[in-house]
Amino acid sequence: MGDWKTTDGLPRRRRHRALSPWREHLRDTFWFAPTAALFLVFVVWSAATAADDAILTALRDAGDEDAVSDLLGIAEDAKTVVTTISAAMMTFIGVVFSISLVAVQMAAGQFSPRVVRIFVRSRITKATFAVFLATFVQSLLVLTSYDSQPDPALVASIPLVQSVLTLILVGLSVVLFVMYVNSTLRLMRVAHVVDLITREALRVVASMPLDVSAEEPVGGTGASASIGPGTRLGPETARVAHHGRAGVLRDVDIARLVRMARQNGVVLRLVPRIGDFVVPGTPVFAVHGGPATKALRALSFQVSVGAERTFHQDLGFGLRQLADIALRALSPAVNDPTTAVQAVDRIVQFLSSVAQRPLGALLHRDRRGTVRLVQPVPGWTELVDLAFSEIRGCAVSSLQVTRRLLAGLDDLLGAVPEDRRAPLVRHRTLLTQAVERTVPEAADRAFALHPDRQGIG
Repeated sequence: MGDWKTTDGLPRRRRHRALSPWREHLRDTFWFAPTAALFLVFVVWSAATAADDAILTALRDAGDEDAVSDLLGIAEDAKTVVTTISAAMMTFIGVVFSISLVAVQMAAGQFSPRVVRIFVRSRITKATFAVFLATFVQSLLVLTSYDSQPDPALVASIPLVQSVLTLILVGLSVVLFVMYVNSTLRLMRVAHVVDLITREALRVVASMPLDVSAEEPVGGTGASASIGPGTRLGPETARVAHHGRAGVLRDVDIARLVRMARQNGVVLRLVPRIGDFVVPGTPVFAVHGGPATKALRALSFQVSVGAERTFHQDLGFGLRQLADIALRALSPAVNDPTTAVQAVDRIVQFLSSVAQRPLGALLHRDRRGTVRLVQPVPGWTELVDLAFSEIRGCAVSSLQVTRRLLAGLDDLLGAVPEDRRAPLVRHRTLLTQAVERTVPEAADRAFALHPDRQGIG
């Protein structure tokens, strides 16, 4: 993505690629990489076949029958290896991925069902599966190229290059298998899982435009909606309803929406937030400053609705997953406060990264710097409530977690501006009051209310 600067001197910010949603959607699928690999292996096999035919033709034109006989012997020796590969590869694929799915299921039960998406989006997982399938298909294609004619003068095909290519794919499969096993084992470790979630969440923060409103736009039909001090969208002239299937609003095509708004001379405002559940008839866009033309009625096709939330444009999804991991760890069935502390560590890290950022609504501008799309995002208070409300309610009985929560709140209080301290103070006060009500012994209360970044070390 390239950066750009508006003509009126607004800050440089990241432009969105038109295909950005498609790229993210493909990452959430498991079929694309194997399908592409199968198509590619047919292309490579065709090229290798042409190379084998060219070598055989060149040797015959040169009258070198001895070289043809030697190549035929090498190819026959390689046939045994290729046959073994074709027989074993599919069984190997089934066993390896069956074990891996069990490991992922265990990780989902221990942490959160939403961590399964990490496995689905893993590049090494897709690459391993794709290369395994490509090796299997390549070995079958090579076997079809062997000629049953043993006479060097009459043989029509010697799959030498194809056999070498198969052996290269086997070597690549072994390397990827080792990397895949390492990746799967890391997925079962909570530190790695919360680190991956946090990195994806911080990536969403980094992709946000620097030009952000300090408050969410408000206003009804016929009113002039506000997106911050001194900035107004103009009167709301129409709303566009969702006509697709019911589901979670995953993302919108920002580049296309900005272009459509510029072409029609209007400002578009996304009504629901990314991550909201929408049903047919739910208003998804409000049109400001101009009439709702026939072209704008197709706006509902620029939103993506699916069965689950994604990180792509969802600012709060990372916090939701971290809170889920902490809540699962604090449940009586799991009772793992140390895991909850590790999740709180990352929650504090995420909130620190957005502590100085203006929140409320993202303003997407066209090339001339005119606001064309307003996208609501959670405000600071909502992010703090999402991060601490549920964990605070479940952490009262765990001295380790209460100490870590207090330390995290204190760190954030020292990092945020004065106008953002109120929700942090509220959660600290509520946590203190809950501990004082729940813990009967004065010494235990004093211990539980002592801030500690490691909990109890």
